[in-house]
Amino acid sequence: MAIIRNAAPIAARKDIAVDQPISQDVVKSKSVHLLEGLLGNDDRMLVPKAKPEGRNKFHTTITQKVQKRGWLRSLRLRHAVILVSFFVFVAIPAALASFYMLFLASNQYHSTASFSVRSIEAAGSSDILGMFTQASTGSTLTDSYILMDFIRSERMLEEVEKKFDLEKIYATRGLDYFYGMAAGMPVEDKLRYWRDMVDVNFDHASGIMQLQVKAFDPAESQKLAEFIIEQSDGLVNNLSSSARNGVLRSAQDEVQLAEDRLTKARVAVRKYRDASQEVDPVEGAKLAAQLIGGLEAQLVQMNADLATAKSQMSDDTPRIRVLKARIASVEEQLGSERQRLGSGNASGNSETGGATSDVAGRIQQFEALETEREFAERAYTASLASIEKARLDASNKQRYLAVFIEPTLSQMAQYPARILNSFLVALGLLFAWAVFVMGYYNIRDRT
Repeated sequence: MAIIRNAAPIAARKDIAVDQPISQDVVKSKSVHLLEGLLGNDDRMLVPKAKPEGRNKFHTTITQKVQKRGWLRSLRLRHAVILVSFFVFVAIPAALASFYMLFLASNQYHSTASFSVRSIEAAGSSDILGMFTQASTGSTLTDSYILMDFIRSERMLEEVEKKFDLEKIYATRGLDYFYGMAAGMPVEDKLRYWRDMVDVNFDHASGIMQLQVKAFDPAESQKLAEFIIEQSDGLVNNLSSSARNGVLRSAQDEVQLAEDRLTKARVAVRKYRDASQEVDPVEGAKLAAQLIGGLEAQLVQMNADLATAKSQMSDDTPRIRVLKARIASVEEQLGSERQRLGSGNASGNSETGGATSDVAGRIQQFEALETEREFAERAYTASLASIEKARLDASNKQRYLAVFIEPTLSQMAQYPARILNSFLVALGLLFAWAVFVMGYYNIRDRT
């Protein structure tokens, strides 16, 4: 029944298909065609089997022709949209960027310099090339990284602005607003612009740093590079002085303590000598011993004389009385000298720090003071030797900035890289546009 019903509409729609190239069946999806064929409404799905062969061929040709003309029209529309988007998002911006880079961007001149943070220990090679081929030690490596951060820091920017007018040096030239520095920029933007114009590279293997400063005038770029090296040299000297002072500070403190101790010991010895009225009690003891020996010899001689005199005369004679008086005087003096030499009656004030009256006490007190003084002198001498050694070590470890390529004066503008920048802009726009188109078709095909 369905085949008979659709036979007449097939013939009737042949002419319609000729006059209207785009039929409703063409724009319908495959699922709709399949559903209409199952329900009996799609002529292509339900073609009568008993119809003549010529009529079926004619219907198939008309349907294919309509589908082809609709596909071509949709294909042309897609291509037109893609072509327009290519011109809008790729061709025109790339052309504008190339025009700006080739005709509006200002010339930039660079000044380069090469230097290295070295120490006297690390520079012990016999040839001058060894100073730059040796690997940097850990201390100089740390100082090199500190120097890199200092060159790109806000402090360096402040020091540069104190001497140079950066807004005038990097002022906008002509219509080049992209590479110029605007007036009244905040410090964060100035620092970002400064880091774009100053480049520092550090080779870890050789310890060599390469500085590159860009400006719109070659002489100004050279002056900026020279000032940066001058400030860097001052920073390295300050770091070296700080390290040197840190090494010497402890040695100087030890010297000061030893000197104070020696001063106190010498003052104590002087007070003792003032109280005892003698330079050295040991020498005084020697003299006392000689004196006692002499008195004993005199006493022996006088006793012998007294015995001889008694054998020849009576006891009440004047000679015997004189001998007895002399013997008594010598014995008294001998007893006094023995008491002073020994540890007998100490009538001095040793407890209060003064000198005692007996020689033994004075010797003991003096030896204690002299031992303290000698030890203080030795400690002071050792501390002086230590501080000299520390000073030599600190001098040997001193850092300095070795500049072996002075800032150059450029004669030809190297920046901006006009052709390279134009190519990179065009390549980036083309890549972004291709990703967008591919993403669009991917989403369209999935839906």
